Amino acid sequence: MRWRKGRRSSNIEDRRGQRMGRGVKLGGGVTIIAIVAALFLGQDPGAILSILDGLQQHTGPPSTSNTAGPNDEASNFVSVVLADTEDTWSSLFSAADQRYQPPKLVLYSDVVQSACGTNSAASGPFYCPPDQRVYLDLSFLKELQRMGASGDFAMAYVIAHEIGHHVQNLVGVSAQVRQLQSRSSQSDANALSVLTELQADCYAGVWAHHGHRQRNILEQGDVEEAIDAAAAVGDDRLQKAAGRSVHPDSFTHGSSEQRIHWFSVGLKGGDIKSCDTFELARG
Repeated sequence: MRWRKGRRSSNIEDRRGQRMGRGVKLGGGVTIIAIVAALFLGQDPGAILSILDGLQQHTGPPSTSNTAGPNDEASNFVSVVLADTEDTWSSLFSAADQRYQPPKLVLYSDVVQSACGTNSAASGPFYCPPDQRVYLDLSFLKELQRMGASGDFAMAYVIAHEIGHHVQNLVGVSAQVRQLQSRSSQSDANALSVLTELQADCYAGVWAHHGHRQRNILEQGDVEEAIDAAAAVGDDRLQKAAGRSVHPDSFTHGSSEQRIHWFSVGLKGGDIKSCDTFELARG
């Protein structure tokens, strides 16, 4: 990905190195893939996070020491990708006579406090609608590599996917889905979650389409890196990797094939309207 000359975003919050009081420091390394796999296998994410949170003793203010400076390459890369999503979505919203409100992106180490609660790196990158922030522990890049997805654009896809959730929040999709899920069965709620995640994948493709067309950001092999990343986090791939049978009813993010398909839809046409995954349910 051609990113080094790109604009840096001012919407980065670097909380790396902070501690949640005097508790146990939870590692964001090899545990991530195991916990993420568990989340996709129908287990209660809240229960898993509660176990992890229980290791923390919230007895004092966070430390402010950072494990890396503001000019390290990883944070610079994230900042440029975030800025590129800002430019793309600002333009697309403006074309629809709307104003894009960019989210903050929080870099953290191991454990972080958000408006969605206390989360560990084991939960992977996530977007929190109440505070409109994306949370990212950079150790997830190593987990992507272990899962078969490498390269800078693989991480760019992950960031763009989370920004896709922000777009959903801005236009009201997230609230509608949560309302529907509150009165749905577990299997129907899972199906709605899958449609939401696939739309975010499509929005990631829309960003890549316009980012390349306007700023020539893609290099040879970048699309393949994103596709590998989409495949690596498919529910079926994660269930198989955990030695379990594939159960589509328990999917919450979509199969590898579905995630590749919807990213490709957005990438090919760059049309937001083509990302209406919910039309499948209405049909």
